[in-house]
Amino acid sequence: MKQKLSVLFSLMVLVSLVLAACGGGAPAATEEAAPEAPAATEAPTEPMADFEGKSLTSECVAPQIIQSVVATGQYEVTFSLCQPDPAFTSKIAFSVYGIYPEEWIEATAGEEGRTSEGLENPIGTGPYVVSEWNRGESITFTANPNYWGDAPEAETLVFRWSSESASRLLELQSGTVDGIDNVGPADFDVVRGDSNLSLNERQALNVFYLAMTNTFAPFDNQDVRQAIAKGIDRQRIVDTFYPAGSEPASHFTPCAIPNGCAGDEWYEFDVEAAREQLAAAGFPDGFSTKIFYRDVVRGYLPQVSNVAQDIQAQLKENLNIDAEIVVMESGAFIEESTAGRLDGFYLLGWGADYPHITNFLDFHFGAANPQFGVQSPTYYEPMVQGAQIADPAEAEPFYVEANNAIREFVPMIPVAHGGSGTAYLADVTNQQASPLGNEAFYVMDPGGRDVFIWMQNAEPISLFCADETDGESLRACEQVVEALFAYEINGTAVVPALATACVPNADLTEYVCTLREGVTFHDGSTFDANDVVATFTMGLDASSPLHKGNTSAWEYYDYLWGLMNK
Repeated sequence: MKQKLSVLFSLMVLVSLVLAACGGGAPAATEEAAPEAPAATEAPTEPMADFEGKSLTSECVAPQIIQSVVATGQYEVTFSLCQPDPAFTSKIAFSVYGIYPEEWIEATAGEEGRTSEGLENPIGTGPYVVSEWNRGESITFTANPNYWGDAPEAETLVFRWSSESASRLLELQSGTVDGIDNVGPADFDVVRGDSNLSLNERQALNVFYLAMTNTFAPFDNQDVRQAIAKGIDRQRIVDTFYPAGSEPASHFTPCAIPNGCAGDEWYEFDVEAAREQLAAAGFPDGFSTKIFYRDVVRGYLPQVSNVAQDIQAQLKENLNIDAEIVVMESGAFIEESTAGRLDGFYLLGWGADYPHITNFLDFHFGAANPQFGVQSPTYYEPMVQGAQIADPAEAEPFYVEANNAIREFVPMIPVAHGGSGTAYLADVTNQQASPLGNEAFYVMDPGGRDVFIWMQNAEPISLFCADETDGESLRACEQVVEALFAYEINGTAVVPALATACVPNADLTEYVCTLREGVTFHDGSTFDANDVVATFTMGLDASSPLHKGNTSAWEYYDYLWGLMNK
């Protein structure tokens, strides 16, 4: 057991070191932020003599990973797994697996889905409480007076949004906001040259990709997909539309993630080879299709419409493919692309949620994900094997096989790993540009002001993030709801949160988690093991009446753990 724990610890240290070595521009304030969650401020709660622990159990059915979640004590939860999972603590630190009160889960599970109260006013244990969501304008949070950790620096936190980077920068320069996300590529030097502002660059732990769904012709033809992969000049896109620190994607997963770049690099840009292969596939004159996107800026896609137009031009010029651009509302776009219902190209991307290759590959290319159509066992089978191995060197052959198979099958075309940055007024302390996009606002002091105003790219879709994948939604939820573990502030290492420890057995198929005592939810209820069981029952058990969400896609629960009783 000690040997296995050492391997797991070594893995996390290796990940952190590699990321630190490959990243750029982390602000000096990083070292000032507490790297570990503080101890509870209340005295430990005496265990209830009549506590009855609840449980979630099922038979192991592929691709299911969690077999049971059992409250083995008032402040102890045991997770039993169907297979080894060395990334377990990295996964459960992700905010999607934040813990809600058992009673709240039950009360907001409506017949058709989570009620409006559940979607807009989550109850958690975090440093902030949602006080008002003025749709289309702002969300206001107030400090949680009973927070178990350090009290928030600002009494009030406000989220605003604008899809235009120039508008966000103007607001910051005018002093009407304290911080902004995704500084425009052309504005990095503007911020650097303004003594009233401060720029913080992010590590490019993301990927922008051009996707297709192979259940629609002609994308059901592998030669067509390969021809398109060879006919897109990815370097031109990066050079024209991305800031410094960006690079064309040689693989789907960024190279800073261990095994992310195992295997062969992506196809080189070769117009003649692309045209020949497309003609041999039966399309010498090209074809007509569409390019779908949502007008939401991301670190992986800083100039959405411009990139869409450039891809449209390249498809026509290089392959004689006529592609009509279709702009969709954000929520509808995510829902349709997730379900694999878009019958053309679409522009999407991914930012790291936790620093492990499973976050990139398993979510997108697992057997159960319909996003790209029919997935191929040539890559998802070695992915399953690699995910069970703690040592990256030992797992490497499986990821060489998986990455090469993805390159051969072409479910999508990885285009870029985008550099990005945040900017703040210079007097804001503990500034952040989290490589995971999960800035913790409670530790930032807006120059002694009582209100911290943050402007991001878009409005959250909902604040019930157990059933969301949208980055703007997740960042808002993270201020309110906490998971058993967390990621260190402005970093990627895992630190305790609502659990003080999760100890694995020798083969990494069981994790016993000791919970933090003396923690209360925003509604005054006491946090204990049954809340953890209820939360995972809600997310994992497809047969449970609690399994109600926003779209009820439960993508992270499904693709990273596998649903029970599906």
